[in-house]
Amino acid sequence: MALKIALLSAFAVAALARPDTPPDSYHAPEPSYHPPEPTYQAPAPSYRAPAPSYSAPSPVSPPKYDYNYGVTDDASGNNYNAQETRDGYDTQGSYYVQLADGRLQKVTYYVNADSGFVAEVTYEGEARYPQQSYAPAPSPSYGPPPTPAYQ
Repeated sequence: MALKIALLSAFAVAALARPDTPPDSYHAPEPSYHPPEPTYQAPAPSYRAPAPSYSAPSPVSPPKYDYNYGVTDDASGNNYNAQETRDGYDTQGSYYVQLADGRLQKVTYYVNADSGFVAEVTYEGEARYPQQSYAPAPSPSYGPPPTPAYQ
């Protein structure tokens, strides 16, 4: 029992010896990091479309061009060509294509402000078709029905 009294007395002395307020020299630490104030400004909104970055032809001048191309490949049978010239509203050109039947189809055309599109189509060569063989179909053969495997 003496031990209980001694322990209780020790706790009471310790509780009474503790100060209720912190000493005057105690201060809460100041934060060492202060975030900087933002120094940017958002750009003012712009609602205009940006100016084009290319130099487009003047709409006052009429269009003018000349082009052509061609392909000839004997291994595959491809043979075609095209050419066109334009000066303002007057356009003229031609193209040709090797057809599957062996003929060469040529188209010559012109366009002007009054006539619209006018084309002349011509063919060179003779149409050739492979020989067709119409052999009769084999006659059907009927035999006994197969026997089921589960019998």
